[in-house]
Amino acid sequence: MENKIKDFESAIGELETIVKTLEAGDLSLEQSLQLFERGVELSRFCHTRLEDAERRIEILSQSGEREAAPETLTLSPEDGGEA
Repeated sequence: MENKIKDFESAIGELETIVKTLEAGDLSLEQSLQLFERGVELSRFCHTRLEDAERRIEILSQSGEREAAPETLTLSPEDGGEA
């Protein structure tokens, strides 16, 4: 498995594959832990990229005052947004 994360889209794709593989439950504990660790790494990468995008949207939306990013970008799953 390649460790370098190329971009947001490839990270999401790999994360989806990892989730499906883990849900199947056909792996050893060690394999599951390795995939879980990779999933956490990918999740953090994606979260950082989304935060960066949110900041860029806020900056680009400036018209004298900073405007908040659209609600769909600011709600986390804990706040009732989608994962």
